[in-house]
Amino acid sequence: MSEEEIAAAAAADPDARPMTAEQLQAARRVPRVKTLRRALGMTQEEFATRYHIPLGTLRDWEQGRSEPDQPAKAYLKAIAGDPAAVLHALETGPR
Repeated sequence: MSEEEIAAAAAADPDARPMTAEQLQAARRVPRVKTLRRALGMTQEEFATRYHIPLGTLRDWEQGRSEPDQPAKAYLKAIAGDPAAVLHALETGPR
């Protein structure tokens, strides 16, 4: 299918219509931390325990009640980049 045919087919299907810019803006977004946790195949409790994040804080982030601050975002980025290395650093502690 060409790009035009794909767009026409999507527009014709009432269950698969592309979102308008306004709809996209209003759509509820899944917080990145939830996506990260799920990608690692962990429950909230497991993720919070493994990476030393208070469970209530993690839940607040995932439910959109609050957002991670800059240091927490950097920490989550490190976890996403190399979860095993972060876990190793937490287990071995400072030297």
